[in-house]
Amino acid sequence: MELILSPEEEKFRDEVREFVSTEVSEEIRRKTMTGFRLNKEDHESWQRKLYAKGWMAPGWPVEHGGTGWTPMQKHIFEEECAAAGAPPVIAFGVTMVAPVIMAFGNQEQKDYYLPRILRSDDWWCQGYSEPGAGSDLASLRTKAVLDGDHYIVNGQKTWTTMAQHANLMFCLVRTSDEGKRQEGISFLLIDMEQPGVTVQPIKTIDGSVEINNVFLEDVKVPVANRVGEENKGWTYAKYLLGHERTSIAAVGRSKAQLKRLKTIASAEEQDGKPLIHDLTFKEKIADIEISLLALESLVLRVLSDESAGKGPGPEASFLKIRGTEVQQGITELLIEAIGNYAHPFVPESMETGWNEDPIGPEHAASIAPHYFNWRKASIYGGSNEIQKNIIAKAVLGF
Repeated sequence: MELILSPEEEKFRDEVREFVSTEVSEEIRRKTMTGFRLNKEDHESWQRKLYAKGWMAPGWPVEHGGTGWTPMQKHIFEEECAAAGAPPVIAFGVTMVAPVIMAFGNQEQKDYYLPRILRSDDWWCQGYSEPGAGSDLASLRTKAVLDGDHYIVNGQKTWTTMAQHANLMFCLVRTSDEGKRQEGISFLLIDMEQPGVTVQPIKTIDGSVEINNVFLEDVKVPVANRVGEENKGWTYAKYLLGHERTSIAAVGRSKAQLKRLKTIASAEEQDGKPLIHDLTFKEKIADIEISLLALESLVLRVLSDESAGKGPGPEASFLKIRGTEVQQGITELLIEAIGNYAHPFVPESMETGWNEDPIGPEHAASIAPHYFNWRKASIYGGSNEIQKNIIAKAVLGF
């Protein structure tokens, strides 16, 4: 679907297109477009360029450093960045914890943390899931006991993405055992570089290390680092998850991957003809493309609602479900497109500095690892099964 843009929107698209084509380095572009792993420095260098341009936080209010863009401009920006191979902005700071600080933090917290998030001075991670509390997040057991003007925190978080790089974590902790489980949770901002914090990497099926266990042992957290009221953290957690689920849709990224799929299907042959001409395979691509177009329409509607001051509602759950289904569907078709070349799996070939010849065409090297890794998409941010329960309750009234 080609969006019909106004002259002003076309001018804006051209400005974004010129910026990303100039500022995204060829090395980073190649990594992103071929599915190779980006490192911390790749993300930070791109985010600092966005900050210098004033484009780091399109979704923020102008008074906090946002762009003041329309919903369509935000959508154009995401699409052009993805098409040009720009790294995704790490969401934990700018998209997840920042809206919570804006909505529920005090002025001192806003003045301190928000400028640092814009400048990428801090690397945040999310302390939500625990060994016994994932989709059932209210079962969390990490304990915070008040001791004067500090909390003493003990417990374990797991599946903590990028914790190995993080110096700060926004964390859900239990501050009361009275009443409903949801009523005894608080929202703390924890310094990851202090004594008592241990990060234990978890190697995933694709050979990467992006998730971690985080152990908290007698960690001191100032009361001043609590966002909002004590025991009201469940409200803030849900607010954050709404923003996370909206961003997970990642329409621009899926469009770029769909374009990659078509390119690979044009290069691979079946029965002496390009795979892209096989009617059965063309139907599969068409099904994915139709789902992506429908998803794009919903994203634009949600962006419009947010610009009007309406926070993410059950629509965020729709976006999370359909967005991840589209993402996983594309990875499945990529596997099908390269056929037997999906079998060789050399994790080292995904890293910077790998100089060996590829097994099969170069475009095949990252497809199987990407497929394995992307099984997580329907689980993180609240599993898709949980999202269906939310929709049943909030929309259908069950």
